[in-house]
Amino acid sequence: MAAGEGEMHTVMEPLDLIKFSLDEKVYVKMRNDRELRGKLHAYDQHLNMVLGDVEETVTTVELDEETMEEIFKQSKRSIPMLFIRGDGVILISPSLRVGL
Repeated sequence: MAAGEGEMHTVMEPLDLIKFSLDEKVYVKMRNDRELRGKLHAYDQHLNMVLGDVEETVTTVELDEETMEEIFKQSKRSIPMLFIRGDGVILISPSLRVGL
C-alpha cells in the first residue's frame, strides 16, 4: 500500500474536505447551470480554484413555442487549465475515496 493510501482523514473544518481533494478530480456546480469536472490544483478561503483537465457542461433550457414544452440542451467543452472565481460556486464534491 502506498504512503497515505487507505488512511482516514478527519474533517474538522469545511475547507478540510477540499484540502483532502488536492490533486484529485472534483465536481463543481456553478451558477447559471454550469458544471465542471477537473483536477483540483489550488484553492483559497474564498473558494477561488485552479482546475486542470476540465470538462465543462453548460445546460440551457429553451421553450418550444408550439408544444410549450421545455427543451434541455447541453454543450460540453474541454479546457486544459481554468481559474474559477469562488463567488460563482454553488457546491464542490470531492472524488469518492475509501475512508473519507
